[in-house]
Amino acid sequence: MYRYAPSKRRSRLRIKIGCAVYCLLRYFFWIKNWNQFAKKSKLSAEKIKNQFPFLVFSHSSPLYRNLSEIDRELQDGKVKNLSVALKNLSPVILSPKKIFSYWKLIGNPTRLKGFKKGMTLLNGHPVPAVGGGLCALSNLIYWMTLHTPLSVTERFRHSYDVFPDSNRTLPFGSGATCFYNYRDLMIKNETSEEFALLVWIHGDRLFGEWRAKNPGEFCYEVYQKDHWFTSEAPGVYIRHNTIFRKKWALPAGAGSERTLLEDVEITENHALMMYEPLLDSPVESQK
Repeated sequence: MYRYAPSKRRSRLRIKIGCAVYCLLRYFFWIKNWNQFAKKSKLSAEKIKNQFPFLVFSHSSPLYRNLSEIDRELQDGKVKNLSVALKNLSPVILSPKKIFSYWKLIGNPTRLKGFKKGMTLLNGHPVPAVGGGLCALSNLIYWMTLHTPLSVTERFRHSYDVFPDSNRTLPFGSGATCFYNYRDLMIKNETSEEFALLVWIHGDRLFGEWRAKNPGEFCYEVYQKDHWFTSEAPGVYIRHNTIFRKKWALPAGAGSERTLLEDVEITENHALMMYEPLLDSPVESQK
């Protein structure tokens, strides 16, 4: 059973040293396994679509939230940061046995590379930071990947639930947080087929696609099975849920039906709410 534990207070020096150590360890990991990682393709999006004609899954998300005018500049910075990141990340061809590493492709989001100040989270509170807003990209890629045969080998859940469910279309906890470079999103192709990832910005939305050379044999349904809130202390609320995935075998011919092969738990989420839940019934003290 989940037990809430308040975050430990650490000095700034200890935090900086800890981040530096984790960063170095991740660099060593990248160097040691250099040949296993996928690289950005030199092919254009049009050629990718020609070589990978079958759409496995697609999704899009809004670039702007309906927040205060004060945050508009940070949201513009987020869109700029996504545009810069996509230059290194899309398109990508993920061959069998290769690994997609979100941060290895994007690199360190610094001012010298063109990244601006965008909105990021510090202890659950929105703050400006260079490269802020890139979680919108990792969220999109993670959600799409759950609807493919590809394997997510590293993903970190969000520790805070910052915004209410206004206009939410996906289950709570279906994203992936990122922090350069050791909180990464890594995806391994453990199939015998090649897949291609395309992500782009059009208008006020971020679009993405996983594509394949051959028609798929399976389809997937990702859904929220359990969802509950707990009150851990006066004014302290935790949101919980579990994400499941159904895997279906596609019909072999006309008139046949798809077959359910598995229904498994993907992940469970626990996040500290930064707003009071609006519930029709009292907040539960346990599941």
